[in-house]
Amino acid sequence: MSVAEAGGVFHRARGRTLDAFPAEEEREWKGPFYFIQGADPQFGLMKAWSTGNCDSGGDEWQQEIRLTEQAVQAINKLTPKPRFFVLCGDLIHAMPGVRAVFSGHYHRNAGGTYQNLDMVVSSAIGCQLGKDTHGLRVVVVTAEKIVHRYYSLDELSEKGIEDDLMDLMKKK
Repeated sequence: MSVAEAGGVFHRARGRTLDAFPAEEEREWKGPFYFIQGADPQFGLMKAWSTGNCDSGGDEWQQEIRLTEQAVQAINKLTPKPRFFVLCGDLIHAMPGVRAVFSGHYHRNAGGTYQNLDMVVSSAIGCQLGKDTHGLRVVVVTAEKIVHRYYSLDELSEKGIEDDLMDLMKKK
């Protein structure tokens, strides 16, 4: 899409409403706003890069956690507040203790396991490219395991999270 075409898309969007936001004041265009985009916290890369071992040296995340917390604190101090914050790019470099990686972008549910690491792909809230329904994945993390379940938007709205998942969160 060219810049001129993109401009046309934005121009055509003016005056239209979006029913996705629950708050009445968010349903119609009210003028300019801003959001924050961050990229590549890549937990583990700083140590790996500093030691010259980018293949297996990223077993410490302290620096990246501190910087990510600093980013969140800086965003929280902004006035006016951004409309939203989106984090893109590589979230982790090395995975000490990580048992599962969750992602999207495939617009259908998928996944697999490689060397004791579960890869879980959640279908889209929006456009479906497979047979899944529009939905969200609930992920419960305990000291012993990670349990996840995909819910359609209707199912989650009408029934909520199932009892077996809620019971897992009650255990200390």
